[in-house]
Amino acid sequence: MKRISTISAVAMTLLVMLSGCTSNATIDQQITSVSPAEAAGIIDQNSGNADFVVLDIRTPEEYNAGKIAGAINIDFYAPDFRQQLDTLDRGTHYVVYCNSGNRSGQSLPVFEELGFVEVDNVATGISGWYNDGYPVVP
Repeated sequence: MKRISTISAVAMTLLVMLSGCTSNATIDQQITSVSPAEAAGIIDQNSGNADFVVLDIRTPEEYNAGKIAGAINIDFYAPDFRQQLDTLDRGTHYVVYCNSGNRSGQSLPVFEELGFVEVDNVATGISGWYNDGYPVVP
């Protein structure tokens, strides 16, 4: 009887220890929508920061027609869009935009599900950015 109690105690201890290894720890995420003015400030504040990326999720044709300076492009409509995002560093701060804010707004749950820590969506897209007088480069 004592042997069964010892085995039970060991099994319970292991169960408690293993449950700690599989806990669903939450990540402190900041995924928000910002105005063009706020985005411009964020971009300006992060100039030269290696852990900061401006991400244009329009089509390559849209991207090549004009973009925010320094932006990289991942096409929202690409069949492997989620997989491309999955290759990015989750600890990097991203400002993401599309043409009007629709696609980038739709992408926010994907960033969240993939565990990105800090993503700011330009709510009015590059159209709002341009209309508010911020520069676009070829």
